[in-house]
Amino acid sequence: MWPQSTAHAYASTMTVTPCRPLPFQKSIYNSKRVKNIRNVRSFGEVRAQSVEALSGSRNKSSGGCSGFPADRPFIRSNKMEGEAGKIRVMVTGGTGLVGKAIERVLQEEGGARDGETWIFLSSKDANLMDAAETKAVFQKHRPTHVIHLAAMVGGLFKNMRLNLSFWRNNIYINDNVLHKAHEFGVQKVVSCLSTCIFPDKTTYPIDETMIHSGPPHESNFGYSYAKRMIDVHNRAYFNQYGRKYTAVIPTNVFGPHDNFNIEDGHVLPGLIHKTYIAQKEGTALQVWGSGRPRRQFIYSLDLARLLLWVLREYDEVEPIILSVEEKDEVSIKEAADAVVEALGFKGEVVYDTSKADGQFKKTASNSKLRKYLPDFSFTPFNKAVKETCDWFVANYDIARK
Repeated sequence: MWPQSTAHAYASTMTVTPCRPLPFQKSIYNSKRVKNIRNVRSFGEVRAQSVEALSGSRNKSSGGCSGFPADRPFIRSNKMEGEAGKIRVMVTGGTGLVGKAIERVLQEEGGARDGETWIFLSSKDANLMDAAETKAVFQKHRPTHVIHLAAMVGGLFKNMRLNLSFWRNNIYINDNVLHKAHEFGVQKVVSCLSTCIFPDKTTYPIDETMIHSGPPHESNFGYSYAKRMIDVHNRAYFNQYGRKYTAVIPTNVFGPHDNFNIEDGHVLPGLIHKTYIAQKEGTALQVWGSGRPRRQFIYSLDLARLLLWVLREYDEVEPIILSVEEKDEVSIKEAADAVVEALGFKGEVVYDTSKADGQFKKTASNSKLRKYLPDFSFTPFNKAVKETCDWFVANYDIARK
């Protein structure tokens, strides 16, 4: 059965009144980029010209907003325009991990602009695998922009069991959302991919040019290929209709409102839940696998800030990796240690090496992001883990688990 939390969409609408103008982070916009790639057909040629265009001119502006973190100023732009200045941004999967983070940034950090209406779709109104229901959602809300987060997702072991389901369900969702966006004249769609789309056998660090250069890891090939196809969708809509649909590729996302299910969730929220239970019951903490695989983790609030920048400023069809630096990659053991420290767990930690490790690493380069935003400051990993653990403990009764 399709999970209730990801198959349907319930709409909650939020019109946000911003505070005073906020400071820009450095950004690049080169209007010639679109002209450069409009007649290019091959994936490799488009990528090469896109990356080359990053040397364009920089624009800066400044301002301030009380209560917004000084080290992570929100990025504003006048590029995002709707009819008579009215912007309607629809977020699919809007009450999940990343959708909730976007909502928090908009409400608490002055991330919204005057005249914007944000519509967060949840799991109670439309089955996005169904074309007719997807059409009804677009017809009802008439978005000018879409952030597409809805997906069937799960951890390593769920992916290994259900590769076909991950493939079919995500293909249906993505095709419906992007096609209805096109039919309803949506100006821009920003979809969310994953670093699992990259080839298993590759050189490191991986970058945006390597998405289609080999098969993904066997453990989650269904989900990986379905996510890869969003890149194909975006290129095809641009090639055939001139649509500016793009995608971001975040590394391992975690934060408040994550899915903390031990069996089917991702590694870090699963570790948090297991540690919480072990502490409560006075038992050993069992970590699946050797603890040796390495991952780059990105805090959901940082990803939300970057997604809003992509929506307003990023002008390429080419996807962009959103990640911390390569040096900030941590092992699963180091991640477990951070959770143990955050929750004050004093018991024994045991590594169950009978469980699969999955892909050993997928180190990603954020050099393209840094060309646009050289000064963006990511939340330190241990601080983000502590905030996530605190949220989970405080919201244990209502957290997804």
